[in-house]
Amino acid sequence: MMDSLLTWIEQFSPVQSALIATLFTWLVTAAGASLVFFFKEMKRSTLDGMLGFTGGVMVAASFWSLLAPAIEMSEGEGFARAIPSAVGFFVGALFLYLLDKWLPHLHINFKPDEAEGMPTKWHRTTLLVLAITLHNIPEGLAVGVLFGGAAAGLEGASIGAAVALAIGIGIQNFPEGIAVSMPLRRHGMSRRKAFMYGQLSAIVEPIAGVLGAVLVLQMQPILPYALSFAAGAMIYVVVEEVIPETQRDKYTDIATMGFIGGFIVMMLLDVGLG
Repeated sequence: MMDSLLTWIEQFSPVQSALIATLFTWLVTAAGASLVFFFKEMKRSTLDGMLGFTGGVMVAASFWSLLAPAIEMSEGEGFARAIPSAVGFFVGALFLYLLDKWLPHLHINFKPDEAEGMPTKWHRTTLLVLAITLHNIPEGLAVGVLFGGAAAGLEGASIGAAVALAIGIGIQNFPEGIAVSMPLRRHGMSRRKAFMYGQLSAIVEPIAGVLGAVLVLQMQPILPYALSFAAGAMIYVVVEEVIPETQRDKYTDIATMGFIGGFIVMMLLDVGLG
């Protein structure tokens, strides 16, 4: 089945492949958000476990799908070979840091007075959606960059690895959709509106994915920097947002085991398909 999937993907251009893959990740987010039509709320322990799983997938993807290929395709020996990845990783984290300081947003389990970014009178709903949107930018970018690199035939990048990354991100997007829509429903929003806001948070992924593929195809030498840039941005999100959200109550052990599970799933996907 996987061989058939890879063969099917290979018939498209890298930009088309990136678009298809990130549309898939967006649709999985929408599937998660659709649970709001059946449930008004979810147990906090379940949500923390899912968020932990999300963090595990993102950390594993950052190394197995992004940093390791970036180092492998870099020229030079010793420390010199790791410099492009180190630079890209730092710039990616810095980019998310600056967005985090500028863009008004509110993390899922935080109180309204704990909103981050520039001061604003925007509604809590808008701030919640912006927080997950901020989270999704590096994910879409990572998928697009990897598809672009694979199409360019660069060492360390493959269609299998790109598909594995898209599947892994898609899996962890399911709880993200739940994590946005459920709190909105719990605070009185209609099911339809809660679903719309939940799926809307991932619409940035196809945009970032296509942009990443186009950039790599136009400027192939930047691929190691682009891959590690996405990795740095993803790690920043995990440390600054995902993990703190799972550590605010008594279910930290569940969240930790969810993290371990997510890491294992992403590692298996990348090694098995990449």
